[in-house]
Amino acid sequence: MIKEFRAFIAKGNVLELAVAVILAAAFGAVITSFTKDILMQIIAGIFGQPDFSSLTFTVGNAVINYGSFINTIINFLIVAFALFLIIKAYNNMGRSATPAETTTKECPFCLSTIPLGATRCPNCTSELNKVA
Repeated sequence: MIKEFRAFIAKGNVLELAVAVILAAAFGAVITSFTKDILMQIIAGIFGQPDFSSLTFTVGNAVINYGSFINTIINFLIVAFALFLIIKAYNNMGRSATPAETTTKECPFCLSTIPLGATRCPNCTSELNKVA
């Protein structure tokens, strides 16, 4: 049982997930600080209030803290935008600076992928040099 547990823990996806959770927690702390210490201070300069958590209204005996909800929405939007930028940068890193040379083309008759220099499609046997 110990061997199986060690094999499970040693799998790459479990370690990657653990690293991702730790990085996400650290990233969340950075974003929370950015929101609280920078962005909300800019909002305070514009609207005169750096923190909306004091905004409430009462329904009967219940106090509705809609200001805290506004703070959470602002934080969420910043995290989502930051993750969007990170994923966009990551996807762009995978692309080569110069496009790779194309080695295949599409048969205009059967739409299968064939070698670039082919004159006859191996799938539908159509002659390709007759097509403009």
